Amino acid sequence: SVSLAKLRRAPLATALNVLVFGIALSLPAGLYAGLDNLQRFAGNLERKPQISLFLSLDAPRTDIAAIESRLRQHAGVASFAFVPREKALDEFRQQAGLGDVIDQLSRRPQSGPAENARNAGEQANNPLPDAFVINANNDDPRALTKMRAEFAQWPRVEHATLDSAWAEKLAAAVAFGRLATLFLATLLSIALIAVVFNTIRLQILTLRDEIEVARLIGATDPFIRRPFLYYGAAQGFIGGLLACLIIAAAFALLDDNMRAFAELYASDFRLRGLAYGDSITMLAFSTVLGWLGARLSVGQHLRQSN
Repeated sequence: SVSLAKLRRAPLATALNVLVFGIALSLPAGLYAGLDNLQRFAGNLERKPQISLFLSLDAPRTDIAAIESRLRQHAGVASFAFVPREKALDEFRQQAGLGDVIDQLSRRPQSGPAENARNAGEQANNPLPDAFVINANNDDPRALTKMRAEFAQWPRVEHATLDSAWAEKLAAAVAFGRLATLFLATLLSIALIAVVFNTIRLQILTLRDEIEVARLIGATDPFIRRPFLYYGAAQGFIGGLLACLIIAAAFALLDDNMRAFAELYASDFRLRGLAYGDSITMLAFSTVLGWLGARLSVGQHLRQSN
């Protein structure tokens, strides 16, 4: 009841402190939830790592057959598919907005010896190479990288790519984001403790005479400290609730745009805010921050007065 009276005594100051708490907590918590959504979205798109071999434009059928034979005999290859340049061109044309790009590339003169009539005719109209898409037996990144390097040295292989490279970059970016979020959360937690510390200090200065009278009639330090601790914890708890509401509202507003973006990748992905367990954790954490700031402030005053 004493703590509620303190909240009602200065409603504007209390509201501003709670607002600061809510906004400060929503920043790292929102980033955490955003990174979690990014990982889930990437997981929906994730597929078995593949190695793609793009052949030189002047590769004759005999060399293509030789590469196919080597792939069949390779111990690390589980399966593979040959993608002729004609099929690649048709698929590329079907993608929205790429027809003009293909037409421009098709007009560009091609270099390299025309070893047969097939190559000479196709190079004039098709800038895309023949390719092999390979599924490996081993998903280990080191083994895949080694295989890609091996295939890149084969004759008539112009370029070899490992399709899991994007996933590795995404994982590194998410790890960096989590570290940055932890650093931001630490800084903001210290700032929130300082805010509560200063707020409680002002409350103590306002009630200094009452505290002295209470001491004269036998009030102990824990008795004097208790209402201020409740006041700080209440501020932290309400600030945590506000942060949960801010994050829920933000993700609800962004969900429609995210749904339209996910449809471009044939996905039904939906944004998800903080999980129930994460929300409870944040409420407990914000309450502890408020309590700790009040504890430090009251403790300092009691030591000085003693």
